[in-house]
Amino acid sequence: MANEVQSNVATNVPKADMKFEIVVIPVSDVDRAKEFYGRLGWRLDADIVAGDDFRVIQFTPPGSGCSVIFGKNVTAAPPGSAQGLYLIVSDIEAAHKELLRRGVEVSEVFHGAAVGYGGTDEPYLFGRIRVSGPDPEHRSYRSFASFRDPDGNGWLFQEVTTRLPGRIDPATTSFASANDLASALRRAAAAHGEHEKRTGGQRDENWTDWYAEYMVREQAGKELLQ
Repeated sequence: MANEVQSNVATNVPKADMKFEIVVIPVSDVDRAKEFYGRLGWRLDADIVAGDDFRVIQFTPPGSGCSVIFGKNVTAAPPGSAQGLYLIVSDIEAAHKELLRRGVEVSEVFHGAAVGYGGTDEPYLFGRIRVSGPDPEHRSYRSFASFRDPDGNGWLFQEVTTRLPGRIDPATTSFASANDLASALRRAAAAHGEHEKRTGGQRDENWTDWYAEYMVREQAGKELLQ
């Protein structure tokens, strides 16, 4: 009877939206951290001070629905203990160059070895062996770059161009920024160029429809147009 009640609850009650919005970053010097995250080009949302014992700062990365906060008496975690914080980008090389342009020390772009769960490199999603350069096949989820804030909190860029099936609502296509949209258009243009070659090299008058379908399929993780 108890199992039957639980089943009814699970199927009949609407799911509550649970939007992941905040990650707390432990830092030792609030002003130094504020300068660093501002230099990344992130949006400063708040800098709230309450007397001498409390301060909280919030930054949001471009195109992100999740923000970071840090400050004084915000967390008891040791400074620098936040690790494996992933920033998803559509163009790993462009993101890498952007950080270098802003004067931020960042690793080279790397991908994982075929068997990469051992080794002595710093861990990332696919193991501990880093191979120089982006993924040779330019597979989604497989190219990375890493950097740290002044306290040693560890961040990784991960390039995602095509989501795995089920990760995106197929009825909704959206782009978080103009850069993401431009990158998607470039990928569609390259794929469409190959499509025109296969169809005799004739100009496709319906290229706009082809681009749109390709971009929707890519974001939803469906089979791409050929």
